[in-house]
Amino acid sequence: MIEITVERVRRLIDSQFPEWTNLELKPVEKSGHDNRTYRLGNEMTVRLPSHERYASAVEKELTWLPVFKPLLSLPIPVPVAKGEPSDEYPLPWSVNRWIDGDTVTPDNILGPNEFAEELAGFLKELEAIDASRGIPAGVQNFHRGGNLAVYDEETRSVIEMLSSPFDQKLLTEIWGLALATRYQAAPLWLHGDVAVGNLLVRHGRLCGVIDFGTMGVGDPSSDLVMAWNFFDDESREVFLKLMNFDEDTVHRARGWALWKALITYARNKKGSEASNWGKRVIDTVIRDYKRL
Repeated sequence: MIEITVERVRRLIDSQFPEWTNLELKPVEKSGHDNRTYRLGNEMTVRLPSHERYASAVEKELTWLPVFKPLLSLPIPVPVAKGEPSDEYPLPWSVNRWIDGDTVTPDNILGPNEFAEELAGFLKELEAIDASRGIPAGVQNFHRGGNLAVYDEETRSVIEMLSSPFDQKLLTEIWGLALATRYQAAPLWLHGDVAVGNLLVRHGRLCGVIDFGTMGVGDPSSDLVMAWNFFDDESREVFLKLMNFDEDTVHRARGWALWKALITYARNKKGSEASNWGKRVIDTVIRDYKRL
C-alpha cells in the first residue's frame, strides 16, 4: 500500500492544480480500502488509489462516468480533473464532484423494503445502459461480473479451516450450487461493489452511488450481494423480485456474498468488527439457503 497523507495530497493539489491551493483539504470519514478520499473545498473530492492494482480504475471512471450520468436518476461521481503520476505520488488520481449524503445504515433509511426498491431501481437503470463497448469483467475489476469459479480454491480452503459453529458440508453445498451454472445472456453493466460504503442516503432515501472502480460488463449476479449483507428476509425478497433474475443468477449472487463473507471472517481477528460482519453474513446466507 502507498502511504497517502493530507500533506502529500496537499502538495499534489498545489503543484498540479494551483487554482485550488486555497481550498480546505480534509479526509472523508470513511475513505475506503482501494482508494483514499479527501474532500476539497465544499464541492469536490480527491481520490487516490492505495495500490497500483487499483490504478486502472481512474481512467475507467473518467471515461465512463460521464456516459452514465445522464442515464441515471441518482447522482454518481462526476469527474472534474485527472491528476498525473509524479515523484510525489506514482499513480494517476482524480478529482470529482462531491455528493452530499451519509453512508447507508439500517437506522438512517425510511425502511428496508423502501430502500430495496430504490436500490433495485438504480441497478436496473445501470443494467439498461448499452454495454456493447463496455469493459469485460476480469482482472481489471477482480472478476466482478465474471466467473465466480476463479475464487473456488480460495473459498474451499477457508471452508475447510472453519470449525464449530459452521457446517462445512452445508457451506460447500451452497458454494457448489453457486458454481453450477454460468451466465449465458448478453453482458450487462455492473457497479462491481454494491456495498453500504458506496451507497449514500439523505432524508431516509437513497441519494447517490459512489466508487465505480470495479465496474465492468458481464454477469450481474455480483451486484446482488446486498440481498444477504444488508437486507432482512422480507426486504431481500423484495429486492430480488424487483431485480427479476432467474434462480441460477440468485444462486451465483449468494455465492458472491458467501465468498466475500468467508474471506472477511477468515482474514480478520476474531471478534473484530470485520470478522463479526463476515459471520453475520455467513449465518444469513445459510439461513436463507435453508428456506429454499
